Amino acid sequence: MKVLVTGASGFIGSALCDALLARGDSVVGLSRDPQRARGTNPSVLWNAWQPNLERPPADAFDGVDSVVNLLGERIDQRWTDEAKRRIVESRRTATHNLVQVIAGLERKPKVLVSQAAIGYYGDRGEAIVDESAESGEGFDSEVVQDWEKAAHEVESSGVRLVVVRTGHVLDPRGGLLGRMLPPFKLGVGGPLAGGDQYMSWIHIDDEIGILLWALDQDKVSGTINATAPNPVTNRELSQALGRALGRPAIVPVPGITLDLMFGREFGAVLRGGQRVMPRRALDLGYAFRYTDIDVALKSLL
Repeated sequence: MKVLVTGASGFIGSALCDALLARGDSVVGLSRDPQRARGTNPSVLWNAWQPNLERPPADAFDGVDSVVNLLGERIDQRWTDEAKRRIVESRRTATHNLVQVIAGLERKPKVLVSQAAIGYYGDRGEAIVDESAESGEGFDSEVVQDWEKAAHEVESSGVRLVVVRTGHVLDPRGGLLGRMLPPFKLGVGGPLAGGDQYMSWIHIDDEIGILLWALDQDKVSGTINATAPNPVTNRELSQALGRALGRPAIVPVPGITLDLMFGREFGAVLRGGQRVMPRRALDLGYAFRYTDIDVALKSLL
């Protein structure tokens, strides 16, 4: 089939494009800089789009069967007023613009798989949450709520919608694991702010697996948590990474250090967490390849 991917040159997007191409699909990518993106993957059909300023070009959707929306400014940064604006607009406005074009197409794609995040649930401590849980509080939750609301606009057009609330994607090339590796390789890694907060993780292969599964299976719709069935605490993740690297993982990072690095608001988010279960993915038959953190890290490293 022919799949259009927004955020196709990003961390998750590039891995998804590779997987789609490997199985014989054709891929259309939308990028602010298609020339640069073409250098990263020349097999993708690249189109220019300024997502916060305009709707994507309608001709990019010619023959497109499915759409995957992965756009979003990095949230792991100091939350200045300007950063917050960029974070919100890169999700809410960009998704709204995307949906508006889909609604106006004579031949609409069958499905929109739209990325979201487990930040929706806010800080839940040790409580176990699944897709039925209510939204949390704070900026990170509000961003995801706006993001999902924009995606739900597509349902009035008769397009199947799958909202994928993704956890911490583990891949040494980027994301959480990419940032943790340098200090841990030097033997100076350790838990953040005590390490008791839960980190709902997912192996990159399962993240891509769930996106492909959501595209292919007509029975899948609504909200899906993309997290492994066995979330771990930050301390447990640090210890597992130390074991995988053969390095100690005993140098703690105090909460005040997080505040100095990222500011108090995002520092508070890093001290909190979510213990998320992928109930609907399991109920609908997705088979996770990696459910154990040690096995997952060993495969990645």
